[in-house]
Amino acid sequence: MRTGPRHPRLGAAAFRTLLPICERYYASRQIFRSTSRFALERLDAVRAALARGETVYLAGIGAAGLHNSGVALIEVSRAHGPRIICNNEEERFSGKKHTHEFPRSALRALETAMKRIGIGPERIAAWLATWDYAAFAATMGRTLLEEFPASLNLLRPRETPVLNMAQLDPATRGPRHLGRALGLPGPVPFIGMPHHDNHAWFSFCVSPFARSESPVMISVIDGTGDLGSTSLYVAEKGSMRRIRCNHSVFDSLGAYYGIISSTQGGWSLLSSEGRYMGAAAYGDCDRQTNTIYPELKNILSLAPEGQVHLNRALANWQCDPFDHPYTPELTRILGAPIVAKDMWNPDAVLRVEDIHHKPNTQERLDKAAATQMVFEDALIHITDFFIRQSGSDRLIMTGGTALNAVANMRLLEHFDEAYYDRALGRRTRLHIWVPPVPNDAGVTLGAAYLFAYHAGAGVGPPMDHAFCCGPAPTEREIRASLDSAHDIAWTRLGNCSSVEGRAAIADLMAFITARDGVIAIFQGAAETGPRALGHRSIVANPCNPRTREVLNDRVKYREAIRPLAPMLTLEAAKRWFHLSDGASDDNYNAYNYMVLTARARPGARERIPAVIHADGTGRLQIVRDHADPLTYAYLKALGRRIGVEVAVNTSFNVGGPIAQTALQAIETLRRSKGMDAVLMFAEEGPVFAASHGLAHDMGNFRKWLDQWRAEIGAPALP
Repeated sequence: MRTGPRHPRLGAAAFRTLLPICERYYASRQIFRSTSRFALERLDAVRAALARGETVYLAGIGAAGLHNSGVALIEVSRAHGPRIICNNEEERFSGKKHTHEFPRSALRALETAMKRIGIGPERIAAWLATWDYAAFAATMGRTLLEEFPASLNLLRPRETPVLNMAQLDPATRGPRHLGRALGLPGPVPFIGMPHHDNHAWFSFCVSPFARSESPVMISVIDGTGDLGSTSLYVAEKGSMRRIRCNHSVFDSLGAYYGIISSTQGGWSLLSSEGRYMGAAAYGDCDRQTNTIYPELKNILSLAPEGQVHLNRALANWQCDPFDHPYTPELTRILGAPIVAKDMWNPDAVLRVEDIHHKPNTQERLDKAAATQMVFEDALIHITDFFIRQSGSDRLIMTGGTALNAVANMRLLEHFDEAYYDRALGRRTRLHIWVPPVPNDAGVTLGAAYLFAYHAGAGVGPPMDHAFCCGPAPTEREIRASLDSAHDIAWTRLGNCSSVEGRAAIADLMAFITARDGVIAIFQGAAETGPRALGHRSIVANPCNPRTREVLNDRVKYREAIRPLAPMLTLEAAKRWFHLSDGASDDNYNAYNYMVLTARARPGARERIPAVIHADGTGRLQIVRDHADPLTYAYLKALGRRIGVEVAVNTSFNVGGPIAQTALQAIETLRRSKGMDAVLMFAEEGPVFAASHGLAHDMGNFRKWLDQWRAEIGAPALP
């Protein structure tokens, strides 16, 4: 086993030398560090404005270069702290998943939001970038020299924004692009905020633990940040301090999981991790019998004090992550890697007819299970140290790896009352919360929240929904998209402005679901984060065991091993799943965002088989009436129609990002031959249904609509 870089002193010297050079270079391009004079002066101005009782607007921006570009806007006051106005992810508008392009479309949506609240660009007190670019560039220089000369492969240009040093250059054009986009005469300065600090502070502020009197742990574990890939923080009494940063790009759990899932699954990075997690449930998940796990676990060294190091005698991605990521020994354990040129990007499908999935052999599934178990071992190792170091029983998890909902559940099971009694002599257990945007889609908000914190703002209100990506569709936009789609049939259904109108539409949706219809919900502002949560969702019958096959094969055209999530009321969640006491804060808020799995209760697999995964778990989304009254009414109607307040929920997309606009919704329907209808809810209240076929020929949907109207005593549509 070999841990640590070959040339640590050379790497450290490179970092010290490069940091001031990079700081000056980026400042010359109007990108300033948060410790610069420019940033401190801007911070003083915001602090003074808040002290005068003024409302301040701050914008976060993930500019060109690194993945998940986008823009966010928050409103800040001394009385109320920060409040989210929007978090616009560029991929939703451009249709390019994990895009690293400048967020032009997201900016246009931001300008729409600004007009609605009556402000112009001059009211934005600061533009906060999601990375400390100078520190990140110096870190990449350090990384390059730590494994010199083999690591020179990292300099080769790549198509992916992941581990691509060439992508640092487009970021320097961000201030100029922003100035032009806003119609301003010159560049708009950025203040680069520390990446992991952004993740941590935002996640703390919007969590149920933000007003806790006792210390709260925050773990940020992702591919990498400005300085390293793992950072640990403790928040207490309105302030946050970092207690650990591993200062390593490649001692990274995010890189470990991403590269193995990609090179074994055959999917491109950033699109592989969730698929591999789903596949793991079909493999041998027993550490005693899985034949790959005993050798694969040696790829990570679990060192004292919660340290995790990559075994560089097995891995080679610290030198060549794309063409030669394995050593011969790792190839013996896992088989030859699928290299970048032979991978398939499942989030950039041009024609669904071209989709051909690899066969899911048992060996392939066992490799996924072993990969997942090694990841869980490392996560438990880090968390054990963190708990003993801080004495805390509250943990917020963020960074891209926090989307591993199965591992999150494992932490709750491991760090129970018996653990705390044994380790700390306390009668408590671990409580966990994960935000809906733990990935880099959330650091646009994080950069703005962090700057507000340094300016003296409080934590703000807790998060109770994630519907803040882009504007809600208007009736004009919906009608225009329908009128332009000559191959799509549509009709107006009614109006959701009143409680009665909403209840009627919800009952129609439940009526169709009870007949095994598949419909999409397109309403309001879209969800931010990678999970569809009722505003851009495809819903179906959880009681039919064939629903998963139908959705995966005929609606989404995706791998058979992909699970489907249960969308349900709190009462149904308690009835069908074992909810952990460690997720009970704020009335089980931790289960709101599909970032935490729970084990099914006896009888659940027989009653709602479509949402119980191969390992007997479900990735829950509890729906609340106050946050999403339409979807909540739909679930209550399902209780009356099929006997369970549960629906299958999967994202409204086919081989690309979640549908954002009305035009994208129609195009997604067009691509998905197995979907019966899309229900489109205009901001003003009118509701429209679109389906395959020509006018007066809406297939099953028209038949079900007429049956439902006859049942409630309403005349059939002409």
